[in-house]
Amino acid sequence: MVAEWSRDEYCVTTDIRTFDFDIVHRYLSEVAYWSPGISREKVERAAAHSLAFGLFHRDEQIGYARAITDTVSFAYLADVFVLPGRQRDGLGTWLVECLLAHPDLQGLRKMMLTTTSAHALYARFGFVVPAQPEKLMEKLAPE
Repeated sequence: MVAEWSRDEYCVTTDIRTFDFDIVHRYLSEVAYWSPGISREKVERAAAHSLAFGLFHRDEQIGYARAITDTVSFAYLADVFVLPGRQRDGLGTWLVECLLAHPDLQGLRKMMLTTTSAHALYARFGFVVPAQPEKLMEKLAPE
């Protein structure tokens, strides 16, 4: 099911057929600190296996986000961005609002994310530093 939200000349959609993966890939591979050098194939595969959101100004994609989820108990927010030059207008906040409003993400027991710079943004939506971070573990790919 495709979901869409509109505000003025902006639109958020989950219809990945409309996404400009040239823009998404360029940002994720060249700008984002968390995915340097990621291949376009991996970006598209990740979108296909996630609940992905595109932020558009008219027909131009200017942002992206995705939730990796089982739609029942857990979701992990990833790859959230608004292109430089389009930031500071509340569009990132709106993109996250739309993501959190998606019907498939309602009633989950937990949502998580990692960030180095947007704690204040996510805190507005109820995200907190884990009370017991020692319970969290991660497995990293070998370098």
